[in-house]
Amino acid sequence: MANIQNPASQAQQPGQGAFAAIKARIFHPATRQKLLAFASLLTLMVFFSFASSNFLEIDNLVSILQSTAVNGVLAIACTFVIITAGIDLSVGTLMTFCAVMAGVFLTYMGLPIYIGIAAAIFFGALCGWVSGVLVAKLKIPPFIATLGMMMLLKGLSLVISGTKPIYFNDTPGFSAISQDSLIGNLIPALPIPNAVLILFLVAIAAGVILNKTIFGRYTFALGSNEEALRLSGVNVDFWKVAIYTFSGAICGIAGLLIASRLNSAQPALGQGYELDAIAAVVIGGTSLSGGTGTILGTIIGAFIMSVLINGLRMMSVAQEWQTVVTGVIIILAVYMDILRRRRQ
Repeated sequence: MANIQNPASQAQQPGQGAFAAIKARIFHPATRQKLLAFASLLTLMVFFSFASSNFLEIDNLVSILQSTAVNGVLAIACTFVIITAGIDLSVGTLMTFCAVMAGVFLTYMGLPIYIGIAAAIFFGALCGWVSGVLVAKLKIPPFIATLGMMMLLKGLSLVISGTKPIYFNDTPGFSAISQDSLIGNLIPALPIPNAVLILFLVAIAAGVILNKTIFGRYTFALGSNEEALRLSGVNVDFWKVAIYTFSGAICGIAGLLIASRLNSAQPALGQGYELDAIAAVVIGGTSLSGGTGTILGTIIGAFIMSVLINGLRMMSVAQEWQTVVTGVIIILAVYMDILRRRRQ
């Protein structure tokens, strides 16, 4: 009897194993967090569509996509740093500084557009490198190091620009980086701005780097157990500086997007963007304690923040109350992260 039943039970094992693998993946904490975040995004959209008849209009949806592009790119930059159990409070002012430097090269010096694009990314990487050195080599806590960089870059942006906006009216094609629609030219029914296309290209590239390269593996390892990584012979300081440098370069892309959207570099802009970016990262499931996080979750979190802010504006909620709601969302997101860590 045992010999007759055994083949049948063995035949069922592959199916059972596949089902168990799918079940384990669905109920994995990281997957549950992304599903919860996506459900929250859909709930917000349904709520605001009933609260305001104009919410689902094409122009408003395009506006949400535009604002998500900038915040989403900044959030991607923050994701790498937060996975290492660090924090970067300078991403907002770094974005502005990169926009100002693009203005210096394009408007003040009259150089070709590709030089301005390269300059924005270069200065973003350079400032990220400085932050990385402060954290990795000088052992300054990330909160303090990046807080200092935030104030430093805010001042530099004002000094270099003379406290006045730098306009790109004499740089043909610069506004097309963010405002034109390559997809809309091919499919007129989908006027999706180029900024959104750039966001998803950056997200795909960042996802591949985070999950498929040694750079990504060391990013997770730094957040999981930095000392164990050091004892295994890895140059921890080098990789930490590299991660902050990479994050800074992504902030340079965000600087180009917002400058192109406004067709100007606004030196007083930027402070406060870091809060929305960090909130998007935490809502998307990246732990402030480090070691876990996904780019997909971060993008969902960025859309949640954009939909929330846009919906509150459509409901004519005062700016100060929008700030209150944002603060509450950040506190709740961090508390949920603490609860997740306790369960694990």
